[in-house]
Amino acid sequence: MAETKEKSLSDKKPKPRVRPIVRLGIFLISHSFHVSVVCCTAGVLALFLLPVLAKNTYISENALMPGSASPMLSNQHVSDGNRLVKDLTNPNSKSSETGIESHKIIAQYMLDLGAEVSFHKFHPQMNQFHPLHFFSSPDSGKIQENYSCSSYGINTVGIIRAPRGDGKEAIVLVTPYNALKSGFGEALSLGIAYSVFSLLTQVTWLAKDIIWLVADSQYGEYAAVAAWLREYQTPKFSSLSTPNAEMCPDVNNLFELKGHSISGSKFSNSFRRAGTMAAALVLKVRDQNEQFEDTISIYAEASNGQMPNLDLINVVNYLAVHRQGLRVNVEKLWSLLNSSWLKSLGEIFESLAKVAKSLYPKWKFGIPATEYVEGTATLASSLYYQALGVPTGPHGAFRDYQVDAITLEISPKFSLDKVWRNDILLRGGRLIEGVIRSVNNLLEKFHQSFFLYLLTSPSKFVSVGVYMIAFALLIAPLPMVAASLYVDANSSSNCSKGDSSTPSAITDTDEHSIAIRSWRWLNSAKLVFIVHLWGAIVSLLPYFISQIPDCSPTTSFMIWVLLSILSLLTLNSVLASPLACAKATQEKEWALVKSVTISSVFIGLGLMSVINFATAEIGALLMVPMCLLAQPLKLDVRAGTLRSFCRMICNLVLGHIAFPPAAFFLLKGMLDGFGNANVGDFWMWVESLWAWNSATYLFIGMVQLPCWVLCISILFHTC
Repeated sequence: MAETKEKSLSDKKPKPRVRPIVRLGIFLISHSFHVSVVCCTAGVLALFLLPVLAKNTYISENALMPGSASPMLSNQHVSDGNRLVKDLTNPNSKSSETGIESHKIIAQYMLDLGAEVSFHKFHPQMNQFHPLHFFSSPDSGKIQENYSCSSYGINTVGIIRAPRGDGKEAIVLVTPYNALKSGFGEALSLGIAYSVFSLLTQVTWLAKDIIWLVADSQYGEYAAVAAWLREYQTPKFSSLSTPNAEMCPDVNNLFELKGHSISGSKFSNSFRRAGTMAAALVLKVRDQNEQFEDTISIYAEASNGQMPNLDLINVVNYLAVHRQGLRVNVEKLWSLLNSSWLKSLGEIFESLAKVAKSLYPKWKFGIPATEYVEGTATLASSLYYQALGVPTGPHGAFRDYQVDAITLEISPKFSLDKVWRNDILLRGGRLIEGVIRSVNNLLEKFHQSFFLYLLTSPSKFVSVGVYMIAFALLIAPLPMVAASLYVDANSSSNCSKGDSSTPSAITDTDEHSIAIRSWRWLNSAKLVFIVHLWGAIVSLLPYFISQIPDCSPTTSFMIWVLLSILSLLTLNSVLASPLACAKATQEKEWALVKSVTISSVFIGLGLMSVINFATAEIGALLMVPMCLLAQPLKLDVRAGTLRSFCRMICNLVLGHIAFPPAAFFLLKGMLDGFGNANVGDFWMWVESLWAWNSATYLFIGMVQLPCWVLCISILFHTC
């Protein structure tokens, strides 16, 4: 009696209410197909809207105050720079095979200004793939074993101590210079730097030390700057003139030259240092003439998509345009400028903006079609170079040490005769002076403005809060579709029954059978794990292939492909086959594999967005549609509907495009033409990625390639 009473009381208890967030989750999972279509369409549309949503740049740090003071660089400083240019272009300065005469001239000019001068001798380092060097310190190169006098690089360094500083901060000015093959543009960049250097030795407002680094670029501009930074940040406490000095008398004389010739000289054989680097500028002058007007190109991308603080670019842009009358240029994908479909899209946005303005005049939406095309080309270039993860100039070496740096390349309109040479020296020098003066005003490091941004023009940018919306919309359907597939695979009893986008109701009430079915995903997780393990092996294979001597890029690529296939077959026989879904006795095994695959892709894209957003965005554009649409082709053939036929065609097209080598050749063909494509080009491209420790290489090998293999296995599943 008591038991029946308790049972009746328990029956009268109200059932717990389902929370709204749970209801929303159930609704999204049950309508995952429609949510996927809406989110992916909105994500692509948001990506094309980024040039329209770009904001004008502004100076966030008030202490910078660009252009607040009149420039002090005079014609006298320009004439001093001209003298250095003439001496460096004199044939006598290049008489030595090692170019030491040029280094002596530069050091002498620095000493005449009262600067502290030293030489930094370094050996070139070979960038070589090593799996443990990703995300490690920048000093991961391998020094060549056979030394000769010509294998040494010599950086000339001059330091001005700030009269109002305490020696704890410094600003670095870098001018790459190859004494053996120097053009007139390199000499002119040294002339601009020297004119500014001579001015800064006389001013009283300087609060930060100035370091002028003349980087020996005979082994590459980046290598020279990186070698000096390694010594600056991680000293080795070794003499610079001891190794192989008896074999290189010219180099030995270089280190002993000035100590005896000038009384009270500030020349030193030891490595000189200043304070913590607040910012760095790399100055270059092109030998080719610009077609329209004097321009200055800004290169900001560093390793793994790192960018300097936007305020540094804003200061250069403001001073160049509003003070020196220079046209500022950032890199563009020129092939997009003549794109007809992009121009049509810009005209559509322009028309929509006019309609919106007629409805509400205060709503400022839209830009002209020509500006949209140019902004899209600039945005695509910014995405591309950030996604590569390879620095676009020697400034990238500074970003490895968290120092804000950019490369400025001046392109004069006219030939560099005497008149226009003085004009470039004056305007370029005043620009550098203004930037140094602004950075000199900083009381702390750059922190006010953005570090995560995409440029659409020198004066417009897209912040992280805007461009992440497009990425979030693209990957938002992945967890919902994964949950929908999991529920559908555990509740369905017929492999060929219906579409996988809508979960069925669970009819089996047996708790034991439900528990068994709920753990079926572990088998699929094992298969997905094995394929990702194979991706890791494929990523490590180039380390061993690169050890093969005299191996051409085409041969290396073919060896890589053969070893990758062999390793996949080995894992198939030893552990479990990634293609074992065809032999599985469980129902809808392909749906569980797809669910786990989508989950792993979601995790991989999320992690990559933290490391390099541009790589994650491009990867999402390639992988998300392929993952969402993947379904066995046999099911589409059996269905025989127009929808299934369209999905089958899309799966085959996406399967070709998402394959990493195919995606590379497609992009290369769009940029350079399909006639120039070569099989060995992909190996050389991948080689450049691992040489620069780009995280994009790991993403391709450990996320994109395994995802592609799993999706192909789903397509050819014999359900």
